[in-house]
Amino acid sequence: MKNITTPLTDELCRSLKAGDSVLISGTIYTARDAAHKRMVTALENGEPLPFDVRGQIVYYVGPCPAAPGQVIGPAGPTTSGRMDTYSPALLKAGLKGMLGKGLRKQPVIDAIREYEAVYLVTTGGAGALLSKRILKADIVAYEDLGPEAIYKLEVQHFPAIVAIDSQGNNLYVQGVEQYKKA
Repeated sequence: MKNITTPLTDELCRSLKAGDSVLISGTIYTARDAAHKRMVTALENGEPLPFDVRGQIVYYVGPCPAAPGQVIGPAGPTTSGRMDTYSPALLKAGLKGMLGKGLRKQPVIDAIREYEAVYLVTTGGAGALLSKRILKADIVAYEDLGPEAIYKLEVQHFPAIVAIDSQGNNLYVQGVEQYKKA
């Protein structure tokens, strides 16, 4: 298990390998489909993004409302493939990590390799448990999107696995190959 702290650096991303288990501490941002579309439109129009993506991790989540006394409600990952259209542009802008669940398309994997980023996955269906690793949650942009607004999260020891590393090694491919050999 590797402890990592945000923001991510090129050196840190290069040190992570597909299959590594990590615990993330620091600031991460949330964004789903609609927020991604707005951010990429902003980039295309030469407008500033609602937060500086350089070195950051974006978590693909639409958290549930917080119950009284809680920081945030259940916050489990959504399927990452829905962000594939937008991810290469954000990686080019300096995004270093994406956190979600599921497979990614080849253009995203190519961009991960080109910009020395990483794709991390966490357990779907465990949103209530994952939310316990979130210490603070503030909306920073697109409040009109409700749970799909962009949140700034402060996390401590948030569990994830490196699914695609900065060299393009893909745990989903490696896992299938290992299974076939068994």
